[in-house]
Amino acid sequence: MTAGDDLAPLACDWSIPVVRLARQAMVGPLALINLWRRLHHQPPDLLMLLTVVPNIWGRILGRLARVPVIVGNCRGGGAPWRQHEWLLWPLMDHLLCNTAALKSELTQGYGIPPAKITVILNGVDTEFYSPGPGGQQPNPPVILSVARLVPDKDHDTLIAAFSQVSAAFPEAELWLLGDGPRLAAIEALAARTLPPGRVRFWPGQPDIRPLLHQACLLVLSSRYEALPNVVLEAMAAGLPVAATRVGGLPELVVPGRTGWLVPPGDAPALAAAMSQALGDADAREALGRTGREIAVADFSLEAMTRRYEQVLSSLLKDRRAPKCPDRV
Repeated sequence: MTAGDDLAPLACDWSIPVVRLARQAMVGPLALINLWRRLHHQPPDLLMLLTVVPNIWGRILGRLARVPVIVGNCRGGGAPWRQHEWLLWPLMDHLLCNTAALKSELTQGYGIPPAKITVILNGVDTEFYSPGPGGQQPNPPVILSVARLVPDKDHDTLIAAFSQVSAAFPEAELWLLGDGPRLAAIEALAARTLPPGRVRFWPGQPDIRPLLHQACLLVLSSRYEALPNVVLEAMAAGLPVAATRVGGLPELVVPGRTGWLVPPGDAPALAAAMSQALGDADAREALGRTGREIAVADFSLEAMTRRYEQVLSSLLKDRRAPKCPDRV
C-alpha cells in the first residue's frame, strides 16, 4: 500500500507473488482505490491485515467486498486505540495478538469476546540470531537500544538514565539504532545532556547482528509495547536485556534470569539496571546464556508458524463447513 521493498527479495526467493497497490510514502486515495478494486474483483479466501492503517481500511473495504474471512492483527502497545478496535472489531472474524497482556486489554477495555482473539507469540530465527565470537568482552562497553525514534519509545528517559551512569562508567557508550520523526530532538537532548562522544546514532538496517555482537546490553525504555522482536533477537544472540515493565515485556524479560525490568519513565531505576549490567560481566554472561536457551526452546519460528497454520486453517474450515439447519 506504500513505497518500500524491504521484504520483496525474500518474497521473490520463496516465489510469493507481490501485488503493489501504490508507491507513495503514505497510504493515500490511490492505495485505497486499488485495494477496493482488488478485493471486489478478486476476493481472497482469507484477508489478513497487518499494522494499523490496513487494519482500519482493510476491515471496512473487505466487508463491503464480502471477503469470506477477515483476520485482524493487534501488535503495538498503542494499536488498540490507533486502529479503533472499540468501533471496528465487529468487522473482522478473528483477531491475532502477540501477548497475553494485550489480549486482556482488548477483552476488558474494548469489549472483544475472548473467543475471537488468539495469542500467537512472536518467533525468532535462532540460527540467524546467534551469539557472536565467544570470550570477547565489548571494548568500549556498549549499551544498545534498537527502537523507532517516536514518543512511545521514550528515548528521553533512556538518555537521562545513561547520563546518571556515564560518570561511574566513563568508557561506556550508548548506541541508538532507529529512524523516526524525533531524531533531531533526541540528538539535541543527547548533545545537551551527555559528554561528547558518548552516544552514537545508527540508521535503521535490516541486519542488526553486528551491533548486537558489539553490545553488552540491550535496553528498551518504551512506555508502550506488545512483544518486541528486537528483544527476542537480542536474547537469541545471547545478550541480556534491560526493559520497562509494559505490555508483553514481562513475558520475555525475567529479572534474575534474562535481564532487568523497571517501571516506565523511571530514569533512576533504569540507570541502576544499566549500572548493574556494566559492573558485572559474569552476571551479563549468565543472563545472556539463559536468554538464548529460552529463545531456542520457546520462541522458535517453527512453533510460531505452526500456530498460524492451525488458526488460519481452522478459520477457513469453519467458514467452508456446511451450516446445519436449526430444525429438520
